[in-house]
Amino acid sequence: MTLALFVFLGTLLFVIWQPKGLQIGTTAVVGAIVALALGVVNTTDVLSVIEIVWDATLAFIGIIILSMILDEIGFFEWAAIKMAKLSRGNGHLMFVYILLLGAIVSAFFANDGAALILTPILLAKMKYLKMKPLAIFAFLMAGGFIGDSASSPLVISNLTNIVTAGYFDIGFVEYAKNMFLPNLLSIVASIAVLWIYFRKDIPFVIDVSKLPEAHTVIKNQTMFKFSWAFLALLMGGYFIGDYFHMPVSLFALGGALLFLLIANHYKAIQPIKTIKAAPWQVVWFSIGLYVVVYGLKNAGLTDIIASWIIELNTHGTTLSIIGTGFLSAIISSVMNNMPTIMIMDIAIDQVGYVGNEALVYANILGSNLGPKMTPIGSLATLLWLHVLAQKGVKIGWGEYMKVGLIITPPVLLVALLGLV
Repeated sequence: MTLALFVFLGTLLFVIWQPKGLQIGTTAVVGAIVALALGVVNTTDVLSVIEIVWDATLAFIGIIILSMILDEIGFFEWAAIKMAKLSRGNGHLMFVYILLLGAIVSAFFANDGAALILTPILLAKMKYLKMKPLAIFAFLMAGGFIGDSASSPLVISNLTNIVTAGYFDIGFVEYAKNMFLPNLLSIVASIAVLWIYFRKDIPFVIDVSKLPEAHTVIKNQTMFKFSWAFLALLMGGYFIGDYFHMPVSLFALGGALLFLLIANHYKAIQPIKTIKAAPWQVVWFSIGLYVVVYGLKNAGLTDIIASWIIELNTHGTTLSIIGTGFLSAIISSVMNNMPTIMIMDIAIDQVGYVGNEALVYANILGSNLGPKMTPIGSLATLLWLHVLAQKGVKIGWGEYMKVGLIITPPVLLVALLGLV
């Protein structure tokens, strides 16, 4: 356990520190190689990890490529301007509408897509509107939070969802039915708590007339119009795939590649440039960190967590669901939610999936929401901070956690009660 913990903490330290621009994916892969070299994991463990995460990883690549193409044709910028103008200059309404937009983007393009694509657009528009620093901070923090808190409705909304759905063989429709209410409550609670927290920093009036007309930011009208029909067909594909028990990555990645070819035909993008620009480091980070954490599983961490879950089960359904959700949240905030979801899935499986189905969903809610307590909790937050830093906006750990530790627990509690 000591050696496995040493490798994990060392890997996490370099992920956070990033000396001389060392990228997170490279660090995670190096950590995995060290774990393999020290015998913390073996080649069979690596194959087990790949078996668990391959569908999630390929689906994630597809979702991100699709998001990047839509971003290039102006789809998300159009949506952001539409939402802003819909507020008619009311700052508080704009705050709510932007959060709703973030929730929609997160649901269909994953929380990482929301962090990568929507964040720079919102920042650019807020600077264009000459909003004060405190107002910009409020909108950015809220946008970053909703990306994770609203990432539970569909299997494709978060890597953690895909991993868990695959691990327990949960269908697309079954998952959506069980998570509809908890996610809806999570969105409502997020908007309410974020507004209460930031209400004094939100301007009452914002001059939205300075913004360009939404249609002017669309770079390819043909692809823009076609994208609506394509997204509807893709969503239908997920349901068809569920009926025939097909992997979600078949439609997510297959659909993205088809969309890439169509966009290239209409000269809306440069395919090689788009593929190169995709965040491949995220893929290496996911696989590498999973391997590193599998070493903790080998050292007995899942056995310890399973014993805690068994103890929670003795206190009734409500407390076991809430307890499991917060356990997942706390571990995610310290360990990062990517490895946490796998460790918790294995632990719940050890306890027994039949009769404990609600705990699986509690784990997802905890792993999606809990990470917002710390900057290292989720990959989406790390990406969000990286995007902001590239744009010259730096948010310190203390500044971030001051907000995250206050906002996250009540929102998570409401979502878990929805699951109960």
